[in-house]
Amino acid sequence: MRVILERSNLLKSLNHVHRVVERRNTIPILSNVLLSAEGASLEMKATDLDLEVTEATPAKVERGGATTVPAHLLYDIVRKLADGAEVMLKTDEDGNAMTVTSGRSSFRLQCLPQSDFPELSAGSFSHIFRLDSVDLKGLIEKTQFAISTEETRYYLNGIYLHTHEAGGKLKLRSVATDGHRLARAEIDAPAGSEGLPGIIIP
Repeated sequence: MRVILERSNLLKSLNHVHRVVERRNTIPILSNVLLSAEGASLEMKATDLDLEVTEATPAKVERGGATTVPAHLLYDIVRKLADGAEVMLKTDEDGNAMTVTSGRSSFRLQCLPQSDFPELSAGSFSHIFRLDSVDLKGLIEKTQFAISTEETRYYLNGIYLHTHEAGGKLKLRSVATDGHRLARAEIDAPAGSEGLPGIIIP
């Protein structure tokens, strides 16, 4: 793999995906971010086995490929590079290491194979719809205080999101409870959410 991209684009994407990675991890591969270069973009993926974050950023892909490197270490390196700099990511032929080069700076990171990275099977999605970020934030903020923190009742450790008809209008509703209190919020259901099966968002 050999990729060249803007430092600002790489940093922005890493800033999003590295947050799901715990600094202390008993499973080495979960400390890494999966980098996949193909076409004209670099895709980054990180997971803690409960959540998975994927983001793509524009890049000049001179040689495609995929590997995994320590997420927090890569983020710290890119964060300290000069603004406006170009960054080159290049893996060795054997795939055991990746070199990060920018200007006169060069860093060498140990890689773990892509095949070791866990794939959270999402299956095929039955519904796809767009929701304004302000509306989504409101649904979460108005109900998250009632989420249970008891690990034994894992089904209460999230927000139940579903559609519901009220007053002849379809609503998208969020509900949370810890068994003692219950919080509910709703907005007009966006197009495409009709018939949405109830889901629990951690």
